[in-house]
Amino acid sequence: MNRWQKRQNLKIVAGVAVLAIAWFLKYFQAAPIVEAHYLMSAPFQSQNQLKIEDRLTNARILELEQRITELEQQNKQFTELVKQVDTEQQSDVIAPIISRSVDSWWNQVTLGKGSNEGIEPGYIVLGIGGIVGRVVSVTDHTSRVLLISDPNSRVGVTVSRSRNLGYLRGKNSQTAVMQFFSKVTDVKEGDAIATSPLGNLYPHGMTIGRVISIDYDRGAAPEAEIQLTAPIDLLEWVVIRPFKPKLG
Repeated sequence: MNRWQKRQNLKIVAGVAVLAIAWFLKYFQAAPIVEAHYLMSAPFQSQNQLKIEDRLTNARILELEQRITELEQQNKQFTELVKQVDTEQQSDVIAPIISRSVDSWWNQVTLGKGSNEGIEPGYIVLGIGGIVGRVVSVTDHTSRVLLISDPNSRVGVTVSRSRNLGYLRGKNSQTAVMQFFSKVTDVKEGDAIATSPLGNLYPHGMTIGRVISIDYDRGAAPEAEIQLTAPIDLLEWVVIRPFKPKLG
């Protein structure tokens, strides 16, 4: 009996020892194992992190490069536009184009200057290259401009070389049509077109564009297609100049 009890006590002691060893390995050797796993996987995690950081850095660089390009283009256009300002015309106002109608891109634009800056209906609008349009309505902070490229626009014009007269109606953002008043017309491709001295809505002698083609079979008088000098669809800034149209 004593021998059997001794064997049972030995089994119990052995079982307790096994449990103690297992517990020790679990709580004291787990940390080195985890540490070893981290050291093995860390290089791969670092590489992934570096790839992510590299992509984010490249994206930021591209953003800054694009912003610099945009600012350079705006500054270039603004600098060119300042040359249009008449230093003797203290009332000239430089204004940004703040909106265009999606369905009438070359018909009308809205400027970010209005009656608070002294703008009135009838004032003319100039851009890089020449005449852009005229102000037709104002609010305190905005002005709506009817562009010369609007098919509803009518501008009295003349051929600078021959002084033949006609009127200009808009066609699209790049071209317009000149309708001559006379059947016998001295006009050639490349002739410069300017505002007419007989016009009421614009000062005379202001640049409009150049003749790119002539159609003598349109009717009683020929028509000429005119390449507008001002790139109306690209402009972001314009000059508003006071002018009192002769409406009487």
